[in-house]
Amino acid sequence: MSLPMTVRDPALPGRVRIHEVGARDGLQNEKTAVPTEVKAEFVRRLAAAGLTTIEATSFVHPKWVPQLADAEELFPRVRDLPVRLPVLVPNERGLDRALALGAREVAVFASATESFAKANLNRTVDEALAMFAPTVTRAIEAGLKVRGYLSMCFGDPWEGAVPVEQVVRVTKALADMGCDELSLGDTIGVATPGHVGALLTALNEAGVPDSRLAVHFHDTYGQALSNTLAALRHGVTTVDASAGGLGGCPYAKSATGNLATEDLVWMLDGLGIETGVDLAALTATSVWMAEQLGRPSPSRTVRALSHKES
Repeated sequence: MSLPMTVRDPALPGRVRIHEVGARDGLQNEKTAVPTEVKAEFVRRLAAAGLTTIEATSFVHPKWVPQLADAEELFPRVRDLPVRLPVLVPNERGLDRALALGAREVAVFASATESFAKANLNRTVDEALAMFAPTVTRAIEAGLKVRGYLSMCFGDPWEGAVPVEQVVRVTKALADMGCDELSLGDTIGVATPGHVGALLTALNEAGVPDSRLAVHFHDTYGQALSNTLAALRHGVTTVDASAGGLGGCPYAKSATGNLATEDLVWMLDGLGIETGVDLAALTATSVWMAEQLGRPSPSRTVRALSHKES
C-alpha cells in the first residue's frame, strides 16, 4: 500500500519500540472468558506481525482479575516465541509464579495518587511502594528486567488534576527501586500535549532520562496520538498501545480508551519512524480477535483498512 505517504521529521526519533498491551491490559476487563488458546494465538499473531514486546498476562490473584486466571496455562504456550514477553506481578507471590514458569521480564503497577492506590491496592502510595520493593529487588537479583507502571499521572477521577511534582516523586521512587523502565499512564485519558511535555521535563530535571521512560495514553478525549507525538518530540522512544484498541471498546461498559496499535503505527509510518510492524498483518490480527470477541474493533485504522479490503 502506498499510503500513508512518508514525510520524515528530523526532530523525531528514527525508531520507536511499541510495548503491546492488548493481550493483558486489553483483555483483562472482558466479562466473558476468552479461551486460553485464543489468547495464545493472539500473542503468536502479534509476534508474527512484527511486535517485539508483547505483555502476555498477569499473575494477579484470579479473584481480582478472573479473565487472566489462566496465566499458568497460557504462558508456557507462548514463552518460546522470539520476542519479549513481560508479565505483570502484583507482589512476591505473583513473582514466584512468574519465575516458576521462566518469565524473563516482569512489571509492577503503582499509582501516583492516594485515591487510586486505595481503590486499586487498598494501600497508601507509600505502602504500595514498600510492598513492591522486595518484589523488584528479588526480580533484579534473579536477572529479570523490571518495568514500573505508574497510573493516574495526568488526572484522577476522585482527585482531579494531579500535581506534576507528585508524579515525579513516585516515578523517582520506582526508578530508585531499580525499575529499568517507567511507564507513565494517562489512565483516564485527560492529558494534553503541554502537560505531557511539562511532566517529561520535570522528570528529566529530577534525574530520570527519556531513555527510561515509556508513555501509556488512553484516547478518552481523542488526545492519545497528539500526546504521543509530544512525547516523541521530547525524546521518548517507547510507546504502549493495544492492538485493535482492545480495552477501549465503546461497546463495553468497562471501556478505557487504550490507544490502538494500528492508529499508532499508521502515524509512525507516515512520519518515517521505524517500528518493524507490518500494519496489514497487525490489522488482520485485530480483525480476527474482534471476531473472537464478537464485536468490531474501535480502532479507526482497523476499520478503514478492513473496509477497503472488504
